[in-house]
Amino acid sequence: MITVFGEGRGIRVVWLLEEMGLPYRLRPVDLLTGVKNDPEFLAINPAGFIPAIQDGDVKMVESIAIMEYLMARYGPTPLAPPPHDPAFPAYQQFLHLGEAGMAASIYFVFGARNLAPEAERNNWSGRQAQAVFDSRLTLVTRQLAQSPYLAGDIYTAADISVAYALKQGEKNGVALGKAELAYMDRVCAREGFRRALKTCHSTRAWWTRRTAGE
Repeated sequence: MITVFGEGRGIRVVWLLEEMGLPYRLRPVDLLTGVKNDPEFLAINPAGFIPAIQDGDVKMVESIAIMEYLMARYGPTPLAPPPHDPAFPAYQQFLHLGEAGMAASIYFVFGARNLAPEAERNNWSGRQAQAVFDSRLTLVTRQLAQSPYLAGDIYTAADISVAYALKQGEKNGVALGKAELAYMDRVCAREGFRRALKTCHSTRAWWTRRTAGE
């Protein structure tokens, strides 16, 4: 059975597993108290960040890489269009943009606004990270004006990747437009997402908690 270590971006992995109908277990990792006393987790990822998985002898980190591994190992699946499919380029683009351009950027926005010393919160790096997120969001908006999902008419793992990033943005003050909000309603109505959120207790509390302006 596949073991998923940690929530956070691990919701993407759990969501994918639910969509694919694969058995797994979620193993919580407490980053707040530190992982130095968690030898089981450190044996999987000595660097100490989440998510990570163990699948037999396979140990992996990085949510998008894990998703690609699972779809390749246990596919084929409509969640990953094949290279000859016309949807493949958009699928690949948004699968990776959801992390590299969006979730990674908004992580630094959150840090600058909430974790940095007061005098350092309005800093160039935080503003630049916000600008990167905003610029990538324009590509999402443009795509959703043309199709219901990011790879076109079909729901794929790219939607899992970007939906998580959009929620991160919303939680950090990004005002989503009507198209993005309708899209989020669409993907979050899926049974795979509902089951994933039921499993990921900490993520469910974060995802459903109202923030200022909501």
